[in-house]
This record gives sequence, C-alpha cells and structure tokens, in this order.
Amino acid sequence: MTATPQPEDDKPEAEGEKPDPDDEKLVTLARAARARIMAEHGAAVRDDTGRTYSGADVTIGGRAITALQLALAQARAAGAKGIEAAAVVGGGPCDISDVAAEGGPGIPVWIADRKGTVTDRLVT
Repeated sequence: MTATPQPEDDKPEAEGEKPDPDDEKLVTLARAARARIMAEHGAAVRDDTGRTYSGADVTIGGRAITALQLALAQARAAGAKGIEAAAVVGGGPCDISDVAAEGGPGIPVWIADRKGTVTDRLVT
C-alpha cells in the first residue's frame, strides 16, 4: 500500500516555510550520503529520540533499495521506536509510504534538489 502525501498549502517555496535547524541537518546528512557514493538520491531520518540515520540508493543482489528505505532500515536496526522527520535529496517523485509505516501520520518529509535546496514538504 502506498501512502498518498497530504496536500499542503504551506509549500516551502510558495509560503516561505523553511525547515528548522534539525530538519536542515537531515537535508545535509542526506546530501552527504548521496555524494559519498555518487547515488541518485540520499536520505536521512530522525527518530523519536533525536538520533539521525542516513543512506543512499543501492542495489544489492539485484534488489534496489531506495535511500529512504535504507535510512529507515538503519533506524530500525538501531532500535528506533518512531520517526520524527525525514529528508530526501536528489529531487524527483518520492514514495513516502515507508515513512508512514514506520512513523504514522503527520511526519514531515523534506524534498531537496541535488544542491540541498528544499523544494517541497510532504506529510505522511
């Protein structure tokens, strides 16, 4: 099942909303994860205790794992009980259903281009 992002009237570019410093950190971590292996996308998540996890798109054994899935898997493997926020760098469409499955409704997912400029905010 794919979560459908809820429409937002407060898009960052349109209404001037910007990520707070903790969310900017997620964008920076996601950008670094993408750059480290020159992947198409990088992602980072913050758990309910404030710990952060990052990942980049990878293919293992012929299976593609998205950057967001990898960041979420690292959080789960470290014992995270919930997700507060996420960021994906690289643009393009973003399936946030895994964030919804791990964190429930109301989780912001910041979308940024390859330079780290936030272009959208989705909410689970």
